[in-house]
Amino acid sequence: MIKLDWKFRIVSTILTGILFVGIMYSMDYLLDGEVQSLNSYLFQGTFFGIFMGIGFPFVTQKLGAKFTSRINESNTPKLTPDEHIEIEDTTNLWRGIEAVGGKLYLTNKKLVFKPHKLNIQKGQINIHYNNITEIRKRKTAKVIDNGIQIKTHDGNEFNFVINEREKWIEKLNDKIK
Repeated sequence: MIKLDWKFRIVSTILTGILFVGIMYSMDYLLDGEVQSLNSYLFQGTFFGIFMGIGFPFVTQKLGAKFTSRINESNTPKLTPDEHIEIEDTTNLWRGIEAVGGKLYLTNKKLVFKPHKLNIQKGQINIHYNNITEIRKRKTAKVIDNGIQIKTHDGNEFNFVINEREKWIEKLNDKIK
């Protein structure tokens, strides 16, 4: 979790309040032509700025840490005793029309996808390197270059959306050789 210093929070409070007042004034002027008093805008801007610059980050830090720890607490994959994780990253695995969120792990023995707790479709997927027949690049929504497709000897296709696609392809090709 990123900790915000007070200087950043104060600047954020001021800028958010000014932006809010500007938007509110513009909307009042353009939509109904009736502009409120300056004191009304100052009060609204101050209240909104304090809430968004100080209150909202405080609440998200307190609640966000509890929420994300619950999601990730059981996200460690089941590995054999002589197996260790070499790289890992958050990913989505397409299962039908659902993009199942989780983590992808490259171990010394296999590729492991472990969905996080919020998914409907659960269950760890293990893809042993000797079962992989093809690794190729793919586009998400036929536009974004962030996908990997893995085909296996048993006819399965796994379509992942992942950051640093080139690194993963390179590491996987090293493993299957």
